[in-house]
Amino acid sequence: MKEAQTRLFLIAGEHSGDALGSRLMAALKTQSAGRIAFAGVGGPRMKAEGLDSLFPMSDLSVMGLAEVLPRVPKLLRRLRQTVADIKARRPSAVVSIDAPDFCFPVAKRLKGQGIPLIHYVAPQVWAWRPGKAKVAAELFDRLIVLLPFEAPYFEAVGLSSAFVGHPVVETGAESGDGQAFRRRHGIPAEAPLICVLPGSRGNETARLLPVFGETLALLRKNLPDLRAVVPTVEGVAEQVAAAAAGWTPTPLITRGQADKLDAFAAADAALAASGSVTLELAVAKTPTVIAYKANPLTALLARRLIRVRYINLVNLILDRQALPEFLQENCRPEKLAAALAGIFADDAARRAQRDAFDEVLQRLGLGGPPPSEKAAEIVLSMIT
Repeated sequence: MKEAQTRLFLIAGEHSGDALGSRLMAALKTQSAGRIAFAGVGGPRMKAEGLDSLFPMSDLSVMGLAEVLPRVPKLLRRLRQTVADIKARRPSAVVSIDAPDFCFPVAKRLKGQGIPLIHYVAPQVWAWRPGKAKVAAELFDRLIVLLPFEAPYFEAVGLSSAFVGHPVVETGAESGDGQAFRRRHGIPAEAPLICVLPGSRGNETARLLPVFGETLALLRKNLPDLRAVVPTVEGVAEQVAAAAAGWTPTPLITRGQADKLDAFAAADAALAASGSVTLELAVAKTPTVIAYKANPLTALLARRLIRVRYINLVNLILDRQALPEFLQENCRPEKLAAALAGIFADDAARRAQRDAFDEVLQRLGLGGPPPSEKAAEIVLSMIT
C-alpha cells in the first residue's frame, strides 16, 4: 500500500452493524499501519474508531414493510445523500455492512462507477427471498459472510464469497464479572436475577416492552425475591426506562457494553428479543428464552416467505429448538413466564442450553483467527 492514505467509505444501519464496522476499522488500521481514512455512516462505536458519520445511523434503523413505509421519504433523501457523497469522495472501496434494504440500492446506483463494492453480512437468502442472491451477485464485487453455510448460496450465482466467522466470538461477552455486578448494584448473591433485552429498535421495543413487563410480574409470583436488569442502547434507552419504571419488580436500567456483559454474567436467565444479542448471551453462557412480535402486516408477509423453522441463530445453526422461541401470537406473558420459571428451577435445562452454546460457537469460529482480522485482509486485498 502507498504511504498516502487510502480512503474507505463504510455504511452501517444497525447497532450490530456498528459493532461489526468498529472492529473492522480497528483491524484495518492495524494491518495498514494507520494509512486508512474512513468516511460513511455509522453509530457510536464506529465514531469512536474515527468515523465522522454523514448522518445519524438511527435514520436507517427500521425493519419491516409496515414500519418502513412512513419513513420512505427520509430514507430516499438519505440514499441520495449517501450516493452523492461517495461519488464526490471517490473512495478506494465501499464496504456496506448488513442493512440490505438501504445498502443494496446504494450499490445499484454506484455500479459501473469504478469503485469496488464489498458487502459484509450476507442477506438471509437461506431463510427467505432466495432471488436476493442473484441480485447481490449483480451488485457487489465481494461478499463477506458470517455463517459457514452461507457462502455456497452466493458462489453458485457467481459472487465471490468468504466465510470469516461470526464476530460474536471476539466480543468478549464471556468476560463479564457477575459477582462484581451484584455487589455494585446491591443484589444479593442468592437472589434470582433475570436479564431483560427488549431490542435495539424503537418499533420492536414498543411491542415487546408491555409483554416483558407482564412476564416479570407473573414470574415474580413464583420467585418473590426476583431482581431484573435491562441493559439498553442509545436510541431506545429513554423509551425503555420510561416503560420499565412501572414494572414489578422495578428493574435496574444499565447502559454501556461493560455493564451489559457484567449483567449477562450475573443473570441466572435472560428474556431477549430475537437478534444478534442471542449469540452474545450464548458466549456468556446465559440460559435464554427468545421472544419476538412484528407488526401484524409484516408478520403476515413473512409467514408467506420464510422457509426456515426457527428465527434465532442458535436454533437455526443446530436445526433444533435448543432455546425456547415465542413468536407473534405465542409471544404472551403466561408462556414466557412459564418457560423462564422452568429455566430457573431446572439445572438440567440450563446445562442443555450451555452445551448447545458450546456446539454453536465452535461452528462459528471460536478459537480461530478473529473474524474482523480476516475481514480486514479481504478488504485490503480488494484495494491494494
